[in-house]
Amino acid sequence: MMDSALLLLFLWALTGTASPQASGSCVERLQGGERKTRACPRTCKSDAECGSKRQCLCDGECGLSCVAPGRTCPWPLPASENSVFRLVSATPSFSALLEVRCKPGFTLPDGSDVTVRRCQGDRQWSGDEPICTEAQSPGHTPAPTCPLPEEVINTFSIHGDASVGTSIRYSCLSGADVVGSGENFCQDNQTWMHPHPVCKKLFCQPPKEVQQGYVVAVQKTEYEVGFDIHYLCKKNYRLDGPQKITCLSNGSWSASPPHCRARCVIPAERSRVVIGGVKRWPFDVTDAMVPHGEIVTFYCKHPKKQCSFTAAQACFDGKLQTPECYLEPTWLQYKLFPHRLVSEIEACAPGDVE
Repeated sequence: MMDSALLLLFLWALTGTASPQASGSCVERLQGGERKTRACPRTCKSDAECGSKRQCLCDGECGLSCVAPGRTCPWPLPASENSVFRLVSATPSFSALLEVRCKPGFTLPDGSDVTVRRCQGDRQWSGDEPICTEAQSPGHTPAPTCPLPEEVINTFSIHGDASVGTSIRYSCLSGADVVGSGENFCQDNQTWMHPHPVCKKLFCQPPKEVQQGYVVAVQKTEYEVGFDIHYLCKKNYRLDGPQKITCLSNGSWSASPPHCRARCVIPAERSRVVIGGVKRWPFDVTDAMVPHGEIVTFYCKHPKKQCSFTAAQACFDGKLQTPECYLEPTWLQYKLFPHRLVSEIEACAPGDVE
């Protein structure tokens, strides 16, 4: 703590504000090539040369310069992962001091754990942004590593530290596919066990054709990642599956192509059926057909009682079968006794149907 206090007092004495009479204690202005990137205000020797709103003050490596003393530097500063900031002066105004201290276990590049920055006339803290890195124990020697060429670093995301005796894994930054060994081992002689792989951009092959359907896309020999293909079915066919598939980054499609399924003929003529919740005669339905996936409910006669119960069947790609219990009425039954048709008689009680 004593060393830190002495450092702060020394810097305050060296970089504090200076009146023109004290100009002898201010460093001589460095030339442009000697300075770092900061721009210096106008040089001066007395306040009279600076106008009413500025004073001739010592501004670090810029020497005596025309400075607005009321200007402030950024404060508070964003939190740092490995260091803490403390404003030594009362306010962050010109010539104020800022202490930057590394957290335990971390040091600055010169080996110290604390440095002080000064608020300059350009409203910035002096010097480069201090970077605290993990402290190395005395005599510590970094583990030897295998070299990684720049083109490999720029092409891949490398998982692992490339030190001797360890493995690394490659993944392409572009999302392309790794061609070659996706894993490598750093050998004792600091060479890699395998050649570095390469990244190859992947494409999707044209998907299969859909019978009774259309592909809505430009015909290509291969498709780029992210390309969409849309499907439509011919008239009287229904799409079964995704309407759109997308080329993925691994060179495959997001789904298999769909199917275009055919309509089904209603296998009943002289008995009403239920379609979409409505009881209808088959000849009242367009073409006496239902689309793929439609549920058709048939009426069946109780084997022992004068009542009916229902059984449902689904249309699947042109095939719709009647349930085993269904019996198609004869032409005479339909013409002479329509009120006795199975679809027209009273429904069985719930307990009558097993």
